[in-house]
Amino acid sequence: MQCPFCLHEETKVTDKRDAGKITRRRRECLKCGKRFSTHENVEWSEIKVIKKGGQREVFDRKKIKSGIIKACEKRPVSDERIEKMINSIEEKLRKRGKEVKSEFIGELVSKELKKIDKVAYIRFASVYRDFTDISDFKKEIRGLIKG
Repeated sequence: MQCPFCLHEETKVTDKRDAGKITRRRRECLKCGKRFSTHENVEWSEIKVIKKGGQREVFDRKKIKSGIIKACEKRPVSDERIEKMINSIEEKLRKRGKEVKSEFIGELVSKELKKIDKVAYIRFASVYRDFTDISDFKKEIRGLIKG
């Protein structure tokens, strides 16, 4: 690790702390003695999403976040809770493999929303499942009431 002050190549780690998925290391330059911190996180391999038409595209976390935020608009769901939900979904996708179907992602999002806010779930389901009329909403709401 290169010292950001004197550009010397040798440093020593004086402290290491793991904060979730990020490792913070406190370092000291062996030449000038100045201290600095580095933050390391794991670089994941790309996940490919197989769309309904068969085309493949790189997984984009922002797309999931956008859909969840729209579904949770004006609902009592915190940004922190949304972030945890997205992390949970992404973790499940990574365990699934290098390629996942978009339908699988939609089902994961639906399940997570159903757990935290039924209105947000219905909003998401109406777009994801392409509701065409009020009977689709009624059917989904009946399923929520029974379950």
